[in-house]
Amino acid sequence: MLPTLPDGDERELESSEEGGGAGEERRPERHGSTYHSLYGYRSRRSSPRGAADGGDGSPSSAVAGSPNSEDFSLSLLDTNLPAEAETELRSFIAKRLTKGALFEGMGNVASVGLSIPEYKVGCYYCRFQQENLEMATLESDINTPEYVVCFLGGSEKGLELYPYLYLLELDKYIQSLKINPGLEQKTLETYVNPYLRSWFENTICPIQRVVQLFQEKLVFLLHAALSYTPVEVKNADERTEKDISRFLAAASLQGLVQEGTMTSLCLAMTEEQHKSMIIDCSGPQPQLHNAGSNRFCEDWMHAFVNGAEGGNPFLFRQILENFKLKAIQDINNLKRFIRQAEMNHYALFRCYMFLKNCGSGDILLKIVKVEHAEMPEARNVVTVLEEFMRETSVA
Repeated sequence: MLPTLPDGDERELESSEEGGGAGEERRPERHGSTYHSLYGYRSRRSSPRGAADGGDGSPSSAVAGSPNSEDFSLSLLDTNLPAEAETELRSFIAKRLTKGALFEGMGNVASVGLSIPEYKVGCYYCRFQQENLEMATLESDINTPEYVVCFLGGSEKGLELYPYLYLLELDKYIQSLKINPGLEQKTLETYVNPYLRSWFENTICPIQRVVQLFQEKLVFLLHAALSYTPVEVKNADERTEKDISRFLAAASLQGLVQEGTMTSLCLAMTEEQHKSMIIDCSGPQPQLHNAGSNRFCEDWMHAFVNGAEGGNPFLFRQILENFKLKAIQDINNLKRFIRQAEMNHYALFRCYMFLKNCGSGDILLKIVKVEHAEMPEARNVVTVLEEFMRETSVA
C-alpha cells in the first residue's frame, strides 16, 4: 500500500536529511497540468521603505496584513499560472517567508489549494541565491540577488505524498538554473522559461521513460544496478543516456551500504567480469550485451511493467525505493544468518536455503563476502556457502 495523507489546506512537509536515438519514445502520460512560478526576493530589513516595483517592471508584492510585510518583497519574474492562482501562491509563499520557513538552497514540499482545475496540488518551493562576483560590494544595503521558485502539480498522488523522493532531485535542478541579475525579457523567454517549464519532464519522468523504453529488458538494468556492474551506453541521444544513468544511480544501493563496502564491491565486480554491460540504442529497441539477471530482479521488473499501465510517473520512484528496501532487508537477514552460522551448523543450512530461495543469492553472497573480508570466522562461512551454491548450480 502506498502512503496516504489526510486532507489539509497547507500541509507542509519539511525536507529531511538522510533523493543517435533509441527510437521513438512513448510520451509519458501526465495526470493534470504542471505549473511553475519564479519570484525575485528582496529583504528590506536594512531599509524600512514600502514595497517597490521589481527591477524588470513587474509589480512586487508584500502581502498586506502580514506581521513583517515591510521586511521583504516578492516580484513576479515568470509563471504559467492563471493570475488569480498566482496571487494565491504568492500569498502562500509570503506566509512561509514571514515564518522563516524558507532556508536558502533547501526546498520544501506542501499541498496547496489554488484556483486551478486540479485545486489542490503538491508544491515544491525553494529560496536560492545566484552568486555574482561582479556585483560584490561593501555597501550594506545591496544584497546578493535572491529568488524563490515554485513547482506545482503533476498528479494528485505526487510531490506531497513522496516529498523525500524528490527534494534532492529538485534542489539539484534549481542549482543548475543560472539567472543574470539584470534579467531581460529575452533571457526569460529563451532560457529561464523553457528550463522552468521542463521541471516535470526532467526531474519526475526519467524513471518512467526508462521503464517504457526497456519494458521486460528492465530486468537487466535492475541487476546491473544491484550488482554494481559497469554499464556503457552507445548510440543514444543525450536525454536517453541521462535517463539511463539516473535510473542506475537511483536503483543502486549507494548510500544504503557502507561506502567502503560499495567501493570494494565495485572493484571486485569489475575485476571478476572484465566486461561492462553494453546498451546499444541504435535501433527501435535497446539491445543489451553481457547482461545478467536473477529471479529477484525479474519479479521487480514485473512490478514496474504493471505499474506502467497506471501512467503515474510518481509511482515508479516509489517502486524503485521498495526494490532497494527489499534488497537491504535481504542483505541484513543474510548477515544475521551468517553470524549465527559461525557457531551453529543448522544456521549454516538456513543460510544456504535463504540464498537459494531469495532470488538474488548470487549478488547477496558477493556483497557479504566483501563486508566480511576481514572477519575470519564469517569469511569461512561465506566460503562454504559459495561452494554449496556452485555445487547446486552445476547440478
